[in-house]
Amino acid sequence: MGRILSLLLGLLVVVGVAYYVIQRTAETMGPGPSAPKRQLDNVREKAKEIEQDAQKRADDLLKKTE
Repeated sequence: MGRILSLLLGLLVVVGVAYYVIQRTAETMGPGPSAPKRQLDNVREKAKEIEQDAQKRADDLLKKTE
């Protein structure tokens, strides 16, 4: 009887710790986008800025040659 009680108590502790870790992870992630998505969005924005700058320089060069 003591072994079964010890096993159940140990299982309860493991489940409690797992629940705590899962809840804590969910709180830190929040409803916003994840870090990889934010990083990808930043890269896309920077690429767009670079493309716009390159297009502007190409247009300026074309105007100078005309």
